[in-house]
Amino acid sequence: MNLIHLKGAMRKRVSIKALQAFEAAARLGSFATAAEDLGLTPSAISHQVKILEEQLGLPLFHRVHRSVALTDAGRSYAAEIIGAFARMEAATRNVTTTGSGTTILTVRSMPSFATQWLMPRLNRVKALHPAIDIRLQASVSPIDLTAGAVDVDIRYNPGPPPAGCVLDQFPEDIIVPMCSPALANGLNPIRGPKDLGHHVLIHSEVNIVGWRDWARRHRNVHLDMERGLRFDRSFMAINAAANGMGVCLDSLLLARQELQSGRLVVPFPTRGLRAQGHGFVTLKSTAALPKIRLFRDWLFDELDACRQWEEQHLASLGPPTAGAPEL
Repeated sequence: MNLIHLKGAMRKRVSIKALQAFEAAARLGSFATAAEDLGLTPSAISHQVKILEEQLGLPLFHRVHRSVALTDAGRSYAAEIIGAFARMEAATRNVTTTGSGTTILTVRSMPSFATQWLMPRLNRVKALHPAIDIRLQASVSPIDLTAGAVDVDIRYNPGPPPAGCVLDQFPEDIIVPMCSPALANGLNPIRGPKDLGHHVLIHSEVNIVGWRDWARRHRNVHLDMERGLRFDRSFMAINAAANGMGVCLDSLLLARQELQSGRLVVPFPTRGLRAQGHGFVTLKSTAALPKIRLFRDWLFDELDACRQWEEQHLASLGPPTAGAPEL
């Protein structure tokens, strides 16, 4: 069976069997291992790869004694072919594991956003779009969307989107000091920025904005930056603050549940610091798929509603102290 590949006005026909052999050999780094993977002989793999090289008109492997290594052209070609086969495998898995009329949307998210914001709202998107089943993965490891295993990647501090991808930036995070009501109203009550000098600081070490940034805006406040609790995830810092262990500096978006339940408070009026936090990343080639488009529209509607609540919540605390240097 042949696959038609178009390049400008030229057509090249390449064998599906040859592509399959090449993909396995490139992915596994060995003709013998590829043969085991496909249930063929090594000579059959070698023969199919040779056919593909002849059809393309260029070598894909260096053959040295009994080992093989991809050429530069082979390495570039393999990246695309392996990704294409992975997407086909994912499509097959999805279509055979879902019920009639049901679509799986696989979302990879940073752990804090997944735990603090997305998980509590999954029932809302399911109620709005019952035909979409969401598979949520929480991870900090980079993901290659071209592999086809993930549809949406919600990244923190994403930077420019990778080649072939499109980025929709979330609204800016509003970052404020937060603590438990018991701490705010305890033996050393917190009524203004200077009162923070009497309390343990909770540091979210991977956040874009931290206590040092806050201190630069409040140079008349003495904070001991060398002491305090340190966490590499916002959800841990927020939970520590809610349990009365100190004062965290984190996103209103991520702390929404704790603020609404009363486990956390913003102890004094503030405008907060602003930072560009998360982003919604998809492949350009799949961004218009109904399941991705519907999920994106729902998510950004929710984010807009959250932003309105955040602004109202800060306004309800009253104006910051006159002359406060916050931006």
